[in-house]
Amino acid sequence: MYEAFYNLREKPFSLLPDPDFLYLSRKHRMALTMLEYGLANQAGFTVISGGIGTGKTTLIRHLLNNMEQDVTVGLISNTHRSFGELLQWVLLAFNLEHRGKDKVEMYQTFVDFMINEYANRRRTVLIVDEAQNMAPETLEELRMLSNVNADKDQVLQVILVGQQELRDTLRRPDLVQFAQRISVDYHLTPLEANDTAEYIRHRIEVVGGDRDLFEPAACEAVHRHSGGVPRLINLLCDTALVYGFAEQRERIDAGLVEDVVRDKQQGGIFPAAEPAPSSMAPVTPAPETEPSPPAGAPEPAAAESSPATAAPAGEAADKKKLRVILASESPELGRHLQSLLGTVGAEVVSTLLIQDVDTGLPNPDTADVLLLDLDDSHAPLLDRLLERVTGWDIPILFNDARLTRASLRGEAADLSRRLQHKLDGIRPVAS
Repeated sequence: MYEAFYNLREKPFSLLPDPDFLYLSRKHRMALTMLEYGLANQAGFTVISGGIGTGKTTLIRHLLNNMEQDVTVGLISNTHRSFGELLQWVLLAFNLEHRGKDKVEMYQTFVDFMINEYANRRRTVLIVDEAQNMAPETLEELRMLSNVNADKDQVLQVILVGQQELRDTLRRPDLVQFAQRISVDYHLTPLEANDTAEYIRHRIEVVGGDRDLFEPAACEAVHRHSGGVPRLINLLCDTALVYGFAEQRERIDAGLVEDVVRDKQQGGIFPAAEPAPSSMAPVTPAPETEPSPPAGAPEPAAAESSPATAAPAGEAADKKKLRVILASESPELGRHLQSLLGTVGAEVVSTLLIQDVDTGLPNPDTADVLLLDLDDSHAPLLDRLLERVTGWDIPILFNDARLTRASLRGEAADLSRRLQHKLDGIRPVAS
């Protein structure tokens, strides 16, 4: 309707996920980096979560379009509570025959398929979208399915994409073993005001339009009423262009956006938006007793529900002290984290500052794990660091530097428990 009037090749604000329109805000860039890192480093489970309409599916579509040729991908995109037999859906995702087979036969079919792919130097990746709809017992069955490994290689990698409810489910005590398998965990939050404006300009430019079609005040109004949620931004901007065309407006101003919002709210359907959090804000308001995990750093989703704060004496005797290379944003935070790691049976063998990533790295052969203490403000440095440690044969764990700063101020008393939970899943057992 309005495309010709505004010299656009197509509609810039469709509600359908389209990777051609992907705008990589800092948060989306971090999420994409985590996805790519998980794939490159054979992460068993990767979890990407976020609110409705925050761009999770678009991000996955972009990942699929840029997947390397040696990866065989299966996609499950229609999970629901009456999901039925998991193995049937898994076989269907990889175009494998499942009709007329019992559960044992389906399991063997899939195992044979994965082993054959591995023998042909191909990786098998299963992506489950809308994974918040999966029941806990289905998630546990998925964990058991991932137990097929070949030496040090992960034969099956799983990416779970879902809403906040997925994180809540993964924090259940009965899924603690599943949570310990999660190598990468990132939560997408809505866009901030400046990103909303750039998002609008980016999508207009993609279809050949004038990036200043929406005035700055109009972009601010869109952000305020959408809460920075991309899907709601698209809805408001698309309707604003219809209104603008009807009134033959050359530019979309704030008044026009307000007219759109008023008319939609009068219809009783348009949802009231919550203000988008700043880049340094936690995902949810922090309780008085402990801060909730921020969106900026990947962290095992069940860290808040880890049952024990210290290993029993008999169990500790059976464990080697974990050797850690620690990368932090400041010497002060590094010293504090080193002290906390000592209380949970870990020894820091080397330290480095995130800012010094280009000046040299420690020898990975001296350590069991690399622990990165950072937040989402370090995304460019993280990209460079991950490039440099790609060949390391040790796991990489993440801790949110905002929690470390809170702990240093005496506001995060449970950080030691969180660190122990992270490390217990990879701690070597003494022979």
